[in-house]
Amino acid sequence: MTEFDYDLFVIGAGSGGVRAARIAAGYGAKVAVAEEYRVGGTCVIRGCVPKKLFVYASRFPDEFEEAAGFGWSVDGTAFDWNTLVANKDREIARLEGIYRRNLEAANVEIIDTRAELRGPNTVHLANLGRDVTARYILIATGGHPNYDRTLPGIEHVFSSNEAFHLEALPKRIVIAGGGYIAVEFAGIFNGLGVETTLLYRGEEILRGFDDDLRAGLHAEMVKRGIDVVCGDVFTTIEKTADGLVGHTASGRSLAADQIMFAIGRTPNVEGLGLAEAGVEQGWNGHVVVDAYGKTSVDSIYAVGDVTDRVQLTPVAIREGHAFAETVFNANPVSIDHESIPTAVFSTPEIGTVGLTEAEARERCRALDIYKTSFRPMKLTLTDRDEKMLIKLIVDADSGIVVGCHLMGPDSGELIQVLGILVKMGATKAQFDATVAVHPSAAEELVTMRTPTSRWAAEDAAE
Repeated sequence: MTEFDYDLFVIGAGSGGVRAARIAAGYGAKVAVAEEYRVGGTCVIRGCVPKKLFVYASRFPDEFEEAAGFGWSVDGTAFDWNTLVANKDREIARLEGIYRRNLEAANVEIIDTRAELRGPNTVHLANLGRDVTARYILIATGGHPNYDRTLPGIEHVFSSNEAFHLEALPKRIVIAGGGYIAVEFAGIFNGLGVETTLLYRGEEILRGFDDDLRAGLHAEMVKRGIDVVCGDVFTTIEKTADGLVGHTASGRSLAADQIMFAIGRTPNVEGLGLAEAGVEQGWNGHVVVDAYGKTSVDSIYAVGDVTDRVQLTPVAIREGHAFAETVFNANPVSIDHESIPTAVFSTPEIGTVGLTEAEARERCRALDIYKTSFRPMKLTLTDRDEKMLIKLIVDADSGIVVGCHLMGPDSGELIQVLGILVKMGATKAQFDATVAVHPSAAEELVTMRTPTSRWAAEDAAE
């Protein structure tokens, strides 16, 4: 008889927790996963997967418009919100079923309940009213949308969680925020014909991204009719007979049928019992871990958004796998959180990997910047004036491409391949030695010969 009920108990069946559970079980561990909502986590159930489906839906009006330039007549188009929501729900249910079957096939026990820590090796199953023990516990509870709870009228707004289940498509919407989720949903609602306003407290949207991408996307969103308001915040939200009115610090009154908040996410740690178990937490409650995901308690680990490192699903998956390798296969693996490729499925979409120009100036002595902006070929037979942007940042001393930033069609697909090159430390000379694929937008990556600008630390210091 073993000392514990399980070798591993995972709290949270999102992408990171599921991967860790399956890999650990594959190494012979007895594993259980507790999930209080639905298996699959934020990404699958109410995050990147349903959002991408909505993005596809929002881009069909562009396709209809562009078709005319190529000789097609597209008449009588109509959109039905409830059909989209129902079809999305059916797909998410299918994916959740796959996640469950994969866990079951790996002999992982799924327990549909909220789980809370009761000590270094004890987990309380809230819905079942009993405790279980485990040699190791993995916290993979993810995060949840932020709200400004002090804001008068905050009860009238919704978050990305509810966006996928709105009973009707609003005619007017205001979205508070300027990050991934905010700009993506601004593009979704705008593409579906909703009068859309984006309200962001910062000077420019997409803080942390390269400045050329930030300014470029802002300009393209405005072209599409989105009212992008920066440097302002809500002070009150008022419910009226006609909907909602958001009053801002600068004196604006923004009327809308719905107001959405996308102002960031907070780790899911409330009521988890971390303090009682002796687990160290960071500034916003996140679980503090070392390079291998271990917390301040030797038997408790954490992966994914609850650690507040890099809040991306593929990162959580890699962290979950690394944890299982480290603990259950005696193969210590730590995740390198540098040069992670990522996409923002705004319209137009963004792909980025490596250093921004501002970051590169802090790490390199000299830079060569290669940048081009052009109209995608598909739009040349239309009246649309949308620009694609490609930017390479090169360490002038070594010739290594340290940053690559794209905006335009298929940027999310392109950045996956470019991420490999940047991670490998590819040089600009190696880019140049690659034969171009013509005609394509991507050929600009290997045909830009002359830097559009140069920067040197000594010149900046003068």
